[in-house]
Amino acid sequence: MATAEIVPVRTRSDLREFIDLPWKIYGDNPYWVPPLKKEIRHLLDVKRHPFWRFSEQALFLARRGSEIVGRIAGIIDRNFNRYHAVGAGAWGFFECVDDQGVASGLFDSVETWACNHGMTELRGPFNPSTNYEIGLLVEGFDQPPAVMMTYNPPYYQRLVEGAGFRKEKDLVSFVGFRDGYNPPDWMLRMVERAMENGRIRIQPAERKKRREALALTRKLYDECWSKNWGYVPMTDEEFELTGKNLERIGEWDMFFFVYWDDEPVAFALMVPDINPLLKRFNGKIGLLGWLKYLLYRKEIQGVRGLLFGVKEQYRGRGVPFLALNHTIEILRRRGFSRIELGWNLEENEDINQLEEHLGGRIAKRYRVYRKWFADRW
Repeated sequence: MATAEIVPVRTRSDLREFIDLPWKIYGDNPYWVPPLKKEIRHLLDVKRHPFWRFSEQALFLARRGSEIVGRIAGIIDRNFNRYHAVGAGAWGFFECVDDQGVASGLFDSVETWACNHGMTELRGPFNPSTNYEIGLLVEGFDQPPAVMMTYNPPYYQRLVEGAGFRKEKDLVSFVGFRDGYNPPDWMLRMVERAMENGRIRIQPAERKKRREALALTRKLYDECWSKNWGYVPMTDEEFELTGKNLERIGEWDMFFFVYWDDEPVAFALMVPDINPLLKRFNGKIGLLGWLKYLLYRKEIQGVRGLLFGVKEQYRGRGVPFLALNHTIEILRRRGFSRIELGWNLEENEDINQLEEHLGGRIAKRYRVYRKWFADRW
C-alpha cells in the first residue's frame, strides 16, 4: 500500500476535507452520530472560538494520492499547562483508516510540532480540552454515544497504542433505565432524614435568572472539580459560549441546585440526548431542520447527566443521594426511558458505587493516552 503524505491544513479546501473525513471513515456505521459541520468549523476557528485565545493549533491531513485517509489536530492549551505546571501538548480530532503507517505518520507530525514548541509530552484525545469532548472509546462499541460524547471504531485503540501511547486515565459512563433505576430503601431513608431536618432543599434553576444561575454554576464547578484529574478553569468567554450552547438543547427543569442552610453546595445539569436528531441531520440542519425536529423529536428518549458536583465537605451528609434521587424523579416525570451519567473517573469509587446502587451499569469506557517525548528515542 502506498505511503501517505502528511500535510498541514492551510486552505479552506483543506479544512473542508478535514471536517468531511469522518463521513468516509464511518460510512453506514449504525452507531456513529455525525456532528454538525458548522459547529466543528466554529470550534476549530482560531479567530472566533474563545478556546484559541490562549491555545495554539496545528491541523494535519494524511493524503494518499488524491485521497484523504487521516486527520489529526495538535493542540497546546496554555491555561492547562499553567494550571498544572506542565509542558503538555495534546492531540485530538483524530480520524484514520485502518493503517498503522498512516496513524503513526499523523502522530509523528503532532509530536514534532509540539516538541518544536517546547512541549515534553503529548496527551489525548482532547477535542480540544477536558472542558469539551475527550477520550478514545475502548469499550461499548455496540451502542450509540450520548450527546457530547465521542465514538470511534475499535481499531483506533490499536493504532494509538501502536504509535507508542500508553494509558493515562480511563473514564466510564453509566447507563440507567427508567424501569430499573431505583434508589435502595436505605438511600430513601437517608434522603428523608436530610429533608426532615429542614436544613437542605432543592432549588431549580430559573430561565429569568439565567445569569445568576450560570454564575453560581461556574462557582460550584470550580469548587467541586478543582482537585480532579484534568481540571482546567474555563475563561469567561468559554463559559458564556458553553452556557449558550447548552441552552439550545437543555431544558431548565433539568437543571437544579442543592442548598444546605441557604448555602449552595451542589448542582446537577442534565440535557436531552439529542443524538437521534443529529443522526437525522447528517451534519447540517438545512432548510428542513425544523421539519425533521417535529417529525423525529419523539426519538429523543434519553438524557445525559452532563454535570453533577457536590462540595467536598458535604459529600458525606446525604447530599449526593438527595441530588441523584431528584434526578430520577425528573427522569420519570418527563417520561425519558434512559439516562447516561458520565463521564466519571474510573477511580471515583464514591460516585461509581452510588450509581451502581441505583441500578446503573458501566456501558462505555473512554481512555486518555499519554506519551513522553523521551519515549521516542
